[in-house]
Amino acid sequence: MSLIVQKFGGTSVGSVERIKHVANLLKETVENGNQVVVVVSAMGKTTNQLVSLANEICEEPQKRDLDMLVTTGEQVTISLLSIALANIGVEAVSLTGWQAGIKAEEQFGNARITSIDTKRITENLEKGKIVIVAGFQGVTVNDEIVTLGRGGSDTSAVALAAALKAEKCDIFTDVTGVFTTDPRIVGGARKLPAISYDEMLELANLGAGVLHPRAVEFAKNYNITLEVRSSFKSEAGTIVMEGVEMERNLIVRGIAFEEEVSKITIHQLPNEKNALGNVFTVLANNGINVDIIIQNVNDQDTTNLSFSTHANEVNHAINILKQYQEELGFTTITSETDLAKVSIVGSGMISNHGVAAQMFRELASEGIFVKMVTTSEIKVSTVIDREDMEKAVHKLHDVFQLAEVVKTES
Repeated sequence: MSLIVQKFGGTSVGSVERIKHVANLLKETVENGNQVVVVVSAMGKTTNQLVSLANEICEEPQKRDLDMLVTTGEQVTISLLSIALANIGVEAVSLTGWQAGIKAEEQFGNARITSIDTKRITENLEKGKIVIVAGFQGVTVNDEIVTLGRGGSDTSAVALAAALKAEKCDIFTDVTGVFTTDPRIVGGARKLPAISYDEMLELANLGAGVLHPRAVEFAKNYNITLEVRSSFKSEAGTIVMEGVEMERNLIVRGIAFEEEVSKITIHQLPNEKNALGNVFTVLANNGINVDIIIQNVNDQDTTNLSFSTHANEVNHAINILKQYQEELGFTTITSETDLAKVSIVGSGMISNHGVAAQMFRELASEGIFVKMVTTSEIKVSTVIDREDMEKAVHKLHDVFQLAEVVKTES
């Protein structure tokens, strides 16, 4: 008997009919001789709706209260799915994240899992029950309810698969797998049969919403095979694993993009060895995520420091930095909004020169101005005006022939 962890996203459980459909899929998995732990998200847009309710009261609700609020969404789903399974004669038990033994750090809104006590889950599996776990949530050592960040149900599922030593982890969603880019933007986007952990991690970090980055980290660290597949179509998905079959076009495997990007610039920061560390320590201590960083030295005494962050973090970041302005020693701070990040990813970039140059040439040919750049061995990311984002994605998808990649001859 194999133990399988299956995760169903918000769209997959977005209505009572879809929850009934998931129940039938789970019944079939059990009848095939498997033990099943299922992780679910809140129904449809429930989390967004709950956040909107909070924002009607206050523009910036306390993060602890938000976590208390939004975790109710997953509790609705686990209850309804357990009821649906019982209705078709399948024994199941619904558990919140904390009932399932998921311990996390005390970082409201974006906590990391620290440990999982699998005792209660294992006891119920041994009784022949499907165990339904609320994704996206955990509990701290001080019994505080915390969430794992948007998309954190993926992380819950893969972490449980690792803790339970599951044979595999299926991520069911509203798409049939991982595509070369978002097929809603580029009609010629192609589903990848397989992708490596490293490539998937880069794509996830760079805005590809199909998998949460921490979920991929867990999978890589514990060598958990993932399959991203559709809950609506019975077809093979995309396997995420350590080694994948090579393809003829090895340079770029996918294009990711992220809207809601903003750029913050700190002007005339002291040009001292501790200056950068001081700035980013302040930001980190206040839970602000920073992405691309650029430093421009003005003269011997001062430097300008720019970095990108999510648009919803801009006001918070600026307010925090202004509180420490005297201590940090800068003169002014400015911001630029309505930006986007477009990235190319591929393990073949390691051994192929000139990929970044080609990317910049093609963007320039379309009149797209690059404002910020960052690279790694397998990715190049650019920050551009948001209005140019879709044009850039289409152009790069065509240039790197992502719709036409075929397997190598053996």
